[in-house]
Amino acid sequence: MQPIESLEGKRIAIVGLGISQVDFAVGIENGKTWDEVWTINSAAAVYKTDRMFMLDPASRFFDSDDAGKQTGALTRILPTADYPIYTCELDERVPSAVVYPIEAVCNATRCAYLNNTVAYAIAFALFNKVGAIDLYGIDFSYKENMHFAEAGRACVEFWICKCMEADIIVGISSRSTVLDSNVVATDRLYGFHRLEKPLVAIPHEGRWIIEPFEDIDKKLAEHGLVLHKDEEPPEPYKG
Repeated sequence: MQPIESLEGKRIAIVGLGISQVDFAVGIENGKTWDEVWTINSAAAVYKTDRMFMLDPASRFFDSDDAGKQTGALTRILPTADYPIYTCELDERVPSAVVYPIEAVCNATRCAYLNNTVAYAIAFALFNKVGAIDLYGIDFSYKENMHFAEAGRACVEFWICKCMEADIIVGISSRSTVLDSNVVATDRLYGFHRLEKPLVAIPHEGRWIIEPFEDIDKKLAEHGLVLHKDEEPPEPYKG
């Protein structure tokens, strides 16, 4: 399989099942648009989908209850979906199933580190040379439950890094733990977070603007930007 030419340079939303998917819904409600929306498994039950990624065989949903609560949604969606569903094997019960181009993707990206469905979707974006991806509902761990974490975060962050190296712009919901996106801005740069005036790093047009928190708004204003602060900066780290 060759890359899909129509995807080159496009902005893609990838929507998973974590709680930060709410930011995708809010974005739509506030007029945000994407060239395509790719959903992970049963997220397609909620959001208008252009491509779906379901790397498990369809038999896992039709012939077992191994997928738990996703089972009902997917057995309802899969027989009638009219968009490509990328998976590991064809199944007559899923007319729009497409075998994921595993060999082409792995050889083009020079990597076969793919241990979860989200990673496959991001690798597909890299393979097709999209211009930007925004990740929603891709969380893996949660502040509210320190005793629970989904596997696969390291793999997803690895593929995000490969996308960044390929000049693909990556956006992540601020509710997600991926790339520490939910960490207070002043706590993200280790070492510099201990200073009396901790530094913050803000991405802009492929570069990083790095300034003390209290000066960042002035610097961002030079670029027509503003840092939205919901709270006062925390006290300097003392640990």
